[in-house]
Amino acid sequence: MNIRHEWRTVNGVRLHCAVAGAGPLLILLHGFPEFWYSWRYQIPVLAERFTVVAPDMRGYNQSDHPPRVDDYAIDQLMQDVLCLIHSFGEERAVVAGHDWGGAVAWNIAMHSPEVVDKLIILNMPHPKLFVQNLLTNPKQLVRSAYIFFFQIPWVPEALLSWNDFQFLDRAFRDTAVRREQFPDEVIEQYKEAARNSGTLNGPINYYRAAARAAPAEVAPPDPVVRVPTLVVWGEQDVALGKELNDHLERYVPDLRLRFIPDASHWVQQDCPKLVNQYMVEFLGQPA
Repeated sequence: MNIRHEWRTVNGVRLHCAVAGAGPLLILLHGFPEFWYSWRYQIPVLAERFTVVAPDMRGYNQSDHPPRVDDYAIDQLMQDVLCLIHSFGEERAVVAGHDWGGAVAWNIAMHSPEVVDKLIILNMPHPKLFVQNLLTNPKQLVRSAYIFFFQIPWVPEALLSWNDFQFLDRAFRDTAVRREQFPDEVIEQYKEAARNSGTLNGPINYYRAAARAAPAEVAPPDPVVRVPTLVVWGEQDVALGKELNDHLERYVPDLRLRFIPDASHWVQQDCPKLVNQYMVEFLGQPA
């Protein structure tokens, strides 16, 4: 598979994108602490039918790293993707996201459904359900304690970058179901991307900006997603409990929900063949 590396200036930032294939546009949005490479198993399969664009989101790897917390507000992250779609000469796209990329994808589908042909979410709860669980679910509050730690200035950056980003070994290997999916050469790719990001200040600022957001920005008053949606969820996620999907159908009328019992938060890397199967099946169904 020939992956092209392109740079697009959108919404005031320069984004590095991995691009492959031809056809309708499909955007893949990564999570924390990743970069476009987390979709390496999906890109070749999806590129058989789509023009696949997997950007390094702002603050990550080879994309620009704006300095202010406000630069990472959800409206800025959404605008990056909307402008990216237009930069490829399209008005609509399939939008897929994992973790933080999933949060951005959810919000785009809620705020700008006319831009989203179909929505694919991997291990990221609907914003409304996430907020509800943080308020009422003690287990999820404990799982999300790192979000509160990330609000401290500079200390998280120092800890995460210590010893050449040693935390990445634990972040992936200690929480993955299939540790063999994260050999040294894969971890080195993530470490190199983290080095390109400096101290990971940008990626951590995603969490700071979210904590400062108004309630309506975190969980919009009209939280219904009105586009066909696939949610794939690795049940062995140590940060996000399976129960975050309870009553999801209230907010996503056209929903396909697929649980993978033996996959972690890194679901598309733990079980790439099954994730690819679910995505291809969903994309082959009429909208």
